[in-house]
Amino acid sequence: MIFKNLRSFIEFLDGKNDLVRIRAEVDPVLEITEIATRVVRQKGPALLFENVKGSSFPLLINMFGAERRIEWILGRSPFEVGWELARFADALLPPSFPKMWAKRSTIFRLLSMRPKRVSHPPVLFHRMEPADVRVLPILQCWPKDGGRFLTFPLVFTKSPIDGRQNVGVYRMQVFGPRETGMHWQIARGGGVHYQQAEEKKESLPLAVVAGADPHLMLSAVCPLPEGLDEMAFAGFLRGCRTPSFRATSSKLTLPAEAEFILEGRVPPQERRSEGPFGDHFGHYSQASPFPVFHVDRIFHRQHPVFPVAVVGKPPQEDQVMGDAVQEMFLPLLQLMHPELADLWAYSEAGFHNLLVASVHQRFDKEAVKTALWILGEGQLAMTKCVILVDPEVNVRRFPDVLKALRDHFDPAEDFTLLPSTSQDTLDFTGLKMNLGSKMILDATSAKTAPRPTKGVNMEAVKALDGRIQGARLIENALLVCQVQSGGRLVLEKLLASKLVDEVPLVAGVSPDVPLDDPTLLLWGLFTRFDCARDTFFREVAIKGGHPVYQGPLAIDATWKEGYPEPLTMDDDVMKKVDRRWKEYGLSY
Repeated sequence: MIFKNLRSFIEFLDGKNDLVRIRAEVDPVLEITEIATRVVRQKGPALLFENVKGSSFPLLINMFGAERRIEWILGRSPFEVGWELARFADALLPPSFPKMWAKRSTIFRLLSMRPKRVSHPPVLFHRMEPADVRVLPILQCWPKDGGRFLTFPLVFTKSPIDGRQNVGVYRMQVFGPRETGMHWQIARGGGVHYQQAEEKKESLPLAVVAGADPHLMLSAVCPLPEGLDEMAFAGFLRGCRTPSFRATSSKLTLPAEAEFILEGRVPPQERRSEGPFGDHFGHYSQASPFPVFHVDRIFHRQHPVFPVAVVGKPPQEDQVMGDAVQEMFLPLLQLMHPELADLWAYSEAGFHNLLVASVHQRFDKEAVKTALWILGEGQLAMTKCVILVDPEVNVRRFPDVLKALRDHFDPAEDFTLLPSTSQDTLDFTGLKMNLGSKMILDATSAKTAPRPTKGVNMEAVKALDGRIQGARLIENALLVCQVQSGGRLVLEKLLASKLVDEVPLVAGVSPDVPLDDPTLLLWGLFTRFDCARDTFFREVAIKGGHPVYQGPLAIDATWKEGYPEPLTMDDDVMKKVDRRWKEYGLSY
């Protein structure tokens, strides 16, 4: 489909009966979050709030929160988009006219990657005087957030060294009428550009687009190779060139059909405490110093719409987008690494905390080589836990992955720990921001036949320690215990008792993690431990410089002192939404 701007997509969704216009006045502080979260869980429609308290602009949310809307935007499945790119790249190795002619439809798409300059950009219809970001319908998503945040801004920057442009999505806390935070995480393009400018003792000019066509918004969340412009990739996805103009002040190439544009600069050496913020790991990221964006000008088109997104405990809208992105890029990764059968990062665990790869092994331990490539590749390098399985294992079904661990994981041969590594900025389990550890679990069958298991005496486990409130055994591979306190001590007691010798994994979680909810169980298990400090075995022997582990792998995934709080909504807000549900016109 070709959507040249956001309003054309809204009209399309209207025609598909996949958009609800909410005319009742709704508060952007917490109330919209609670409404949207409920609708996302039901894979419901996009929501257009036409009467947002404190603002004259309508607000759009959940535009990407269902797979069907992603496919409408792309005109096909995300995997088919990636497969087209991979087949074209393969045709270039080596190039020939017959192969290129067979891929001529892709060539026409590639010709659409160069943005198209227009002389009268609709986004410049009105300049806001004075510039004041507070008139926008900006959300406070969670009760203990540090304030209101722009949650879906497309941040345009240009390298002061080579002039290459980047578009990324970074949250922006509102500090005042013309100042916001700029949450640049490590390994993000905009942050690299700012670092380059700061080394030159210069301000970094930038522009923030709030609302663009859905192809560009989707491109902005894609982990594109450095130097590949998201505007160009949006043209490929759309199948026609992106209407654009060159900003006078920043010299950036910006989308002419945007809804809002905020222009300004980020000075060097200026930091301000930003946060807390309820992020996609399902906890509050703690307040920390980040650069400051100074807004000089705000433009908007006639009758603009302001898009937002909410992140938090799964499921949320960003998980649908993340799954689409990894589907899209899988064929290209397979082209570069032919041994890779499939790869899946679990949205339930915040993507970066758990990734499973299936590998065709052509030599011993080739799967481990693949895991080391993953941990050094772009955004994949932020992965905390990599599990390796055989090609016949469905990497997208965690019970199947557990069966592979049950049958083939031997800690003495198959556990690799990487301490003191860079880690996702949002990860709160390390000793310092941006630092943590990683682990690789090799559950391929190259060296071991399936091992018979006798199971676990669950009554004996529950009776072992009064702090164990509940326990669940999954696929005779993972024993999860709900522990009131002293998670590590309880797990050490379990290992010493040898009650759990028949399972490869034993984990402790806190009482707020439900054992019968597969989504929240993965969330609670993989977001709350540091691999180096919170995993251990019953026995460890040092042979030379190499540790050899024996017994089950224990994971203390309980909430620990110093961790930020998990996200919960205020009871009063939930009751308010219950009471007003019919006013919203929602059937979900």
